[in-house]
Amino acid sequence: MANVELKYSNVVTPSDPNDRPVVIIGQLHYLASVPFDAVKPKLEPRVDGEGFRAAVKCLHPSPTDTCSLWFNNATVVALPLKASRHNCPSRAHSITKLVRMCLTGVGDECVLIVCERSDVFASGAAVARAFSLYSRKSGTTKSTKKRTVTVEFVLVGPGKDNPLTEAEAQALETTGKSIRLTARIVDTPCNEMNTDDFLQEIHTAVDSLNTEGRNVKLTVIRGEELREKGFGGIYGVGKASVNPPALAVLSYTPESATQTISWVGKGIVYDTGGLSIKGKTTMPGMKRDCGGAAAILGAFVAAVKQGFKENLHAILCLAENSVGPNATRPDDVHIMYSGRSVEINNTDAEGRLVLADGVAYACRDLKSDIIVDMATLTGAQGICTGKLHGAILTNNEKWETACVKAGKSSGDLVFPLVYCPELHFHEFASAIADMKNSVGDRGNAQSSCAGLFIGAHLGFDFPGVWLHIDMASPCQSGERATGYGVALLLSLFGRASETGLFQSVSPLGNIEDDEIMENASKKKKLV
Repeated sequence: MANVELKYSNVVTPSDPNDRPVVIIGQLHYLASVPFDAVKPKLEPRVDGEGFRAAVKCLHPSPTDTCSLWFNNATVVALPLKASRHNCPSRAHSITKLVRMCLTGVGDECVLIVCERSDVFASGAAVARAFSLYSRKSGTTKSTKKRTVTVEFVLVGPGKDNPLTEAEAQALETTGKSIRLTARIVDTPCNEMNTDDFLQEIHTAVDSLNTEGRNVKLTVIRGEELREKGFGGIYGVGKASVNPPALAVLSYTPESATQTISWVGKGIVYDTGGLSIKGKTTMPGMKRDCGGAAAILGAFVAAVKQGFKENLHAILCLAENSVGPNATRPDDVHIMYSGRSVEINNTDAEGRLVLADGVAYACRDLKSDIIVDMATLTGAQGICTGKLHGAILTNNEKWETACVKAGKSSGDLVFPLVYCPELHFHEFASAIADMKNSVGDRGNAQSSCAGLFIGAHLGFDFPGVWLHIDMASPCQSGERATGYGVALLLSLFGRASETGLFQSVSPLGNIEDDEIMENASKKKKLV
């Protein structure tokens, strides 16, 4: 899949399945109702209307089903019949699996999705997740011939008379590239993606945006400078590594902005657990502990590239949690950027330390109104909300509801954790510092407590919006990264975008700009 170039088209272009194989995907009732003329350009001269309708009648999804139309070069695929209230209506996760399964993998191909207009964004993003970029298999070399997979749509149901525009297809393509960028960073092992390499990815992204005239500013605080400036969390976690830790801040500040938004990402490029070292079965896969920072970078690139109306900062907290003579010890005390002291009782609870510094910087230095942190934070997240739903924790009920809605619109599903600091934060009690970094009772709302540790460095009286997203499980599927988080952020902050497609999948949907101003503050209403 690493040699695939992914393209999105706003029209259905004619192609012979003999020359360009096609997979037609949709829910059964959509496939049964779509006129053959709508899919004919992808099937003629190999398949006629009678053959297509006969194949659709053969489909009995349980939960999915496929039927060959013309050898392996033309296939029709039915998505699951049911989607509960906590699933996305697009059945995005099934789309990803079916695209991987049904494409031939040879030459140029096409994916044709039959769906409602409201499902276009999630469906398009789901296809991107099927095409991983990173591979070091000996048969995958730079000389491997590139092939193109084109994604096209046939609209049915409400909105079918409002065809996709070129601008919307471009927005899908931008989203797809960012999802694949995120997945590539997460898939890349630490010997190729240490903090130096991650910083190079950041520089490349900033240079690309600035070449397009986006005027993104990059600030990097690194190594001993972190210690000197008081970033005790990031410095303490990463100081044992050969490659120094870093705080990288990408800033986009358009003149029309009415508020400041910060996205903070956990970028632990490898997590040995530190001196509280992981075992031989739990350490493999810890290259993925940078999933939050990778998603923030990918989402920032897509949001700015497509036009963003508000001040937007991406704060990437990069470190390798290593073992060495300079490693943080259990019992050490760190003074965080917030000014609060932390007694270390578990060096394997490091993500919250780097994020605590990141959110404190977002609040103190950037004066952020809205702070979102994203992290592969706890193994307990998968127990709390499952392998496909990220877990969210927030001080604002409206944003909690909006984030769940954005998850369904984007395919990056989320579900709320209990937010109750007065009942849970005592788990971090310390006799010598303001708090410990790991809970006393791991059976007491563990994922909620981990998020609360981060929020404590803003203060539980923080007047703005704070949203924590723990995506430890959904950032991967099997041994591959999913690019989770990119589509979620683009949807959640869709009202701040200049792109109609992102606006349409935002929690507020398509409403006029003059309807979304908060009168008292003159800030654009986002949820």
